[in-house]
Amino acid sequence: MKVCLECNVNKPLAEYYAHSQMQDGHLNKCKDCVKARVHKHRENNLDAVKDYDKKRSLLPHRVQARKDYLKTQNGKLAKKRALLNYRNNYPLKYAAHIITRNAIRDGTLMKQTNCSKCNSNIKVEGHHDDYTKPLDVRWLCELCHKEWHRHNKPIYN
Repeated sequence: MKVCLECNVNKPLAEYYAHSQMQDGHLNKCKDCVKARVHKHRENNLDAVKDYDKKRSLLPHRVQARKDYLKTQNGKLAKKRALLNYRNNYPLKYAAHIITRNAIRDGTLMKQTNCSKCNSNIKVEGHHDDYTKPLDVRWLCELCHKEWHRHNKPIYN
C-alpha cells in the first residue's frame, strides 16, 4: 500500500506506474492522478502537443515500425477494417473515388500533372468540391488539397 502525493489516498502498488528511480520502484502519484494531469496538460497545450506528436510520428524508427506492422497479419486485418469502416461511413465519397479512378482508367477523365492552384507537380490529387458530381474533379497538390479542406466543407448530398 502507498499514499498518493496528489490525492492523498492509500492505494495498492498495482494502482501506481512502475518507476525504476523511486525507492519502492513505483511513481509517487497514482495512475488516476497521472492520467488526469496528462489529460489536463494536453487540453491546455493542445497546439504544442499536436506539433510534438506530428514530429514524433515522422521519426524514422516510428515510420519503419508502421511499415513493419502493416506487413503482419494484425496489420493487414487493421488496414482491412479501416477500409471497411471508411466505405461504411462515407459511401458517397468512396463511390466518387471509384468512379473517378474508373474514368481515368477508361480515358474519359484525364489526370492532370500540375496543381490547378499553385501549379506544383508534386503529389497531385483529385479533389471533389461536391461528391454528388464524381467526374467534376479539380487537381490539387497535397498541400493545396489539405489547405482547401481546412477552410471548406465538401458537399455530400
